[in-house]
This record gives sequence, structure tokens and C-alpha cells, in this order.
Amino acid sequence: MAVKKSGDTSFVQFVVDQLAGIEGIRYRPMFGGFGLYCGSNFFGIVAEDRVYFKTNDATRQEYEAAGMKPFRPTTKQTLKNYMEVPPDALEDAGELLRLAESAVVIARTCDIC
Repeated sequence: MAVKKSGDTSFVQFVVDQLAGIEGIRYRPMFGGFGLYCGSNFFGIVAEDRVYFKTNDATRQEYEAAGMKPFRPTTKQTLKNYMEVPPDALEDAGELLRLAESAVVIARTCDIC
């Protein structure tokens, strides 16, 4: 799925509000959507009312088990380390926070991010 350009920040602001427990969280435009950062660490993507968090081999399995797919900014490009957050987690601030905190740790410790 190609990413649509959008200046609407209401959904990304909702996500950031849900993640208020993470100190230093911010977003900025990228990939036609928004990048999520904790300090200088890029850990997530918000695009087309979907959220994708950075994963590694261990955490990716949880997303795949829930039927989630990786981020595809274009039909020819896939970012396999950024998996879509299950829709149910978006409404559960505790679950979303758990997934985000894991993504932040991965982003902080990744040598080739």
C-alpha cells in the first residue's frame, strides 16, 4: 500500500497521547506519514491511520502471530523491521505502551537502524 500525503495530525496526536508514559516522545513528518521518536531514537511510524513499531527477530513473532504485516511505504519497498500494531492495542493504552517501550529499547540498542 502506498502512503498518502497528509497534513492531518489528529491520529498521530491520539497515538502520542496514548503513549504519554514514555518521556521525550515526539513525532515529525516522514514517509508521507509521521515518524515516532523517543529522544533521538526512531521507533515507530504512523501512516494512513496505522501504527508500526520497530521490531527484532524476537518481537516480530508476536506481531506476525496477530496477523500483522510490515510497513510498505511503496509497492516496491517494505521495511520488515517495522510491523503494524494490532488495532486492538491502539485502544488499550497499557498494551500500546508495552509494545512501544519494547520498540524504544530495540531502537536504542540497534546497531544498524
